[in-house]
Amino acid sequence: MQGVMIQGTASNVGKSLLTAALCRLFAEKGYSAAPFKAQNMSNRTIQTEDGKEMSIAQFQQARAAKLTPSVFMNPIVLKPSESFQTEVILMGEKINTISGGDYKKTYYNEARQTIQVALNQLDRQYDFIFLEGAGSPVEMNLKERDLANMTVAEMADVPVILVADIDRGGAFASIVGTLALLTQEERNRVKGLVINKFRGNIASFASGSEWLENHTGIPVLGVVPYVNHDLAEEDSMEGFDTPGAHTFHSTDNDATYEHLARQLEKHVDWEKLESLMLGEQDAS
Repeated sequence: MQGVMIQGTASNVGKSLLTAALCRLFAEKGYSAAPFKAQNMSNRTIQTEDGKEMSIAQFQQARAAKLTPSVFMNPIVLKPSESFQTEVILMGEKINTISGGDYKKTYYNEARQTIQVALNQLDRQYDFIFLEGAGSPVEMNLKERDLANMTVAEMADVPVILVADIDRGGAFASIVGTLALLTQEERNRVKGLVINKFRGNIASFASGSEWLENHTGIPVLGVVPYVNHDLAEEDSMEGFDTPGAHTFHSTDNDATYEHLARQLEKHVDWEKLESLMLGEQDAS
């Protein structure tokens, strides 16, 4: 399929916002583009028009793409609850509450099949798919059965853009370390880097981009500034007394999607990104 996967060096590096911005930007360019996150560990869910449950992040990304949100865009949600239990939601429907270890043993194959069904459906409907990873793709204790990152990129056969949050510090080490822990086949799939949440004069990072490109051999597609926004955070636990028991109402704002798209368009190399999306060539 045609698309790209946004993976991060860690949680909260801005994957969800960048995916929302990409969805709006490509929609404005005349493409039919849908968001996708295979598996979400989050208590922040929202009901779709047909009464099903999906993550607030993919709901907002669908709205950014000017699409009706669908559980095909987020086929698996895992909602942590008390006593190390997790609600398992497949295609918007709760199927069980289990322990974390049992999920891998009991539902891995079913979850993988569910992901493939959702990917196939979106591929039939849309020009592009913007896939979002979860956390880091190199959590080595989880990597063997990780259904949120590189396995999904391989299932969809799409290139990966790796995002680092420079605001928290350590961006160079997090990028180089992540690449070092990927297999060679996985590393070959990474076609671009994005530095996110930059504060100050972006031109001052020119030497940093040059170092990253020389050291990794992977182009820096953009340095994106820190953006204030009013969208619901996917993983925030603020106000949760009983995890797993809540759904949210949409707090999206169309002006926010427009602002995110403008920032991305201004600070990312559009030609390289479009070429990567179309599968014409590497972004380099």
